[in-house]
Amino acid sequence: MAIYAEDNLFFINSKGFSLILENYHEYLMVRHIGKKVQTYQHSNLLIDKDHSFSPAPFADNRNFSLDTQRQILGQHGLGDFRVPSIIIANDENQLSDFKFKDYTIFQGLPEEKTLPFPYDNSHTTQTIVFTLEDSILDLTLEIYFSIYEESSTISTHRKLINHSSNQYKIKKIDSFTIDLQPLDYQFITFQGAYGREKEMVIDSLKQGTHSISSTRGASGHSQSPSLIIGENKVNESYGECIAVQLMYSGNFHVTVQKNQLREIRVSTGIEPTLFEWRLDSNTDFVTPAVVINFSDAGLNQLTHISHDYILNHIMPHKFANQIRPILLNNWEATYFDFSYDKLINLAKVAKDVGIELFVLDDGWFGNRFDDNRALGDWFVNEEKLSGGLEQLITEIHNLGMQFGIWFEPEMISENSELYQAHPDWVIRAKDRNHIYSRNQLVLDLSNPEVVNFIKETLSHFLTAYDIDYVKWDMNRNITNVGNHFTLSENLMQSHKYMLGLYEILDYLTQKHPNVLFESCAGGGGRNDLGIMRYFPQVWTSDNTDAISRIQLQKDMTYLYPTIAMGAHVSAVPNHQTGRITPLETRNHIAMMGNLGYELDLTTMSADELLKIKQCIATYKTIRSTVQLGQLTRLETTHPTNEYANQFVSDEMVVLTYVKILSDVEFSESVIKLKDLDEKAYYVDQSNRVYSGEELTVIGITMPVNQQDFYSNQIIFNKIKEN
Repeated sequence: MAIYAEDNLFFINSKGFSLILENYHEYLMVRHIGKKVQTYQHSNLLIDKDHSFSPAPFADNRNFSLDTQRQILGQHGLGDFRVPSIIIANDENQLSDFKFKDYTIFQGLPEEKTLPFPYDNSHTTQTIVFTLEDSILDLTLEIYFSIYEESSTISTHRKLINHSSNQYKIKKIDSFTIDLQPLDYQFITFQGAYGREKEMVIDSLKQGTHSISSTRGASGHSQSPSLIIGENKVNESYGECIAVQLMYSGNFHVTVQKNQLREIRVSTGIEPTLFEWRLDSNTDFVTPAVVINFSDAGLNQLTHISHDYILNHIMPHKFANQIRPILLNNWEATYFDFSYDKLINLAKVAKDVGIELFVLDDGWFGNRFDDNRALGDWFVNEEKLSGGLEQLITEIHNLGMQFGIWFEPEMISENSELYQAHPDWVIRAKDRNHIYSRNQLVLDLSNPEVVNFIKETLSHFLTAYDIDYVKWDMNRNITNVGNHFTLSENLMQSHKYMLGLYEILDYLTQKHPNVLFESCAGGGGRNDLGIMRYFPQVWTSDNTDAISRIQLQKDMTYLYPTIAMGAHVSAVPNHQTGRITPLETRNHIAMMGNLGYELDLTTMSADELLKIKQCIATYKTIRSTVQLGQLTRLETTHPTNEYANQFVSDEMVVLTYVKILSDVEFSESVIKLKDLDEKAYYVDQSNRVYSGEELTVIGITMPVNQQDFYSNQIIFNKIKEN
């Protein structure tokens, strides 16, 4: 049995991951979270002890205190002084006391309709739901845990149900809380900024609280709704570690707290600063889901588990294992300055070098000649596209390429026909002036009229035109929230916006299942599991500089699969950094993701076009290994100046090595490959043969080249066993 109950204990076991809980004085306590335990004989008994006069809920047991026990629910006002995970307000106070009532175990996953949740096509999942009750408030809290037979993963969420005739206000309700024993941990988060998203940050924790969060209306460029907890000195190949990922694309928090006993509380959920929810009689509130992955062999194994889980249970099933096309996006080639003829000339060169998808970016609609106007006017700009969009699409398809197009449906320009017709559709606090970003405003997706307008407009567009791919952009943060007359309603608006967005995405992806959607939010400003449930591809960053991309792409791969990651070759000097990088290096770095191009091919020399054509031809031979193979980050001699990774499939290994700056008097780097068949032989593109044993045990030497921004790509084909 994967989930079972025995002697007041609850065993929640996935493939290699166990969570053991105990019903202790009617509260759910944590006995174990970590490596799967097959046989448990109560070696770590819960001990009641009076720690520094800790408040006790029972007069006859002064040693039991919620402040000193490891729990999965932190409640305000009962003597647990740590960060609470639920706060419910009535007219008198913000107290709650949810106690264990019952549990149910069932096959499959829970079904929730308003938020993105994991799915199951394997029919091997199992779920336990704990029912907790506050008898005074007449509220029920359901806590769900689901396990996956083929993955070291547990998913969880919570549902609060109001059985009373009263109305309550949810001030805070986290999706997941866990208290950990007092060990020496490392905490890894992914932070950064626009153009340098998802930078890995490694911290230890002193007594107190550390939190990352977003109140931007999106998960944001500068933080990510995820956390990795690892034992001290965890690295790519050593140590136990747990990844916690919130499946939500709006305001969020991830909080870690060390208490006076050095125990650790980890919690994540909707960020409470700008949140409140009115819980009316006989209604419920469902939290976003959380995905928890476990590895006992370091970060690379955690990566493999997370990638496999996302492909099998998060990413739309149709696209999870579908090879992505090589694309050309016209944005950095033309910006707003294009015509029908210019686009066709660009597409013809793209076809000649082997590109498979032509993407028309911003500027094709309404009166759109710059970024100050026309957002919301989703009709074709005939002045730019003489002959209309249909003729352009037909010509692209006649060239043998797919056609893609850019939208920014959540935004509106004040200078637009849509705004003139519906100024009340924008997010704006009453009696306050607009707050602008790129001279655009945000449509209020908490308004059902707006939601229906976007659904109908885009669906009509995708029906009327033969479109293969959509780049969905979202280029500003949400400010000035407050379209309603009461504080309570305005505090609900941000979450209602997300519910509206998810309704739109679910509708469009269900109605147009063959369209490949890519998410963009000024680059990686909304790159999370919530978006990935609908959009199988993400634009990693607007920063297309190859050297910047090494870190960007590396850190994204810790939790997200390669097949989700757009990676483009752009012009030099690079438009964001001004850096000049060799074309070969730009190609190699982009080939570590979903290869694309974002530059004006019509201005390139014959020699450059030949190199691009050769690169594309090579990528087509390795694409399935890169996009669907197992990614492993490899150790280098000089990790601050070098990066190496490998992609492995059954018959192929792709090794990529990049050295950023040339140096003097350092020895050559030797790269040891991982997870090869040591009894097999591997031949590279120079027809040199190696044994799998020597490549993994001894490694392969990288040449020393006296140049900056050097790269080397070695493709090994498995030829036979020893």
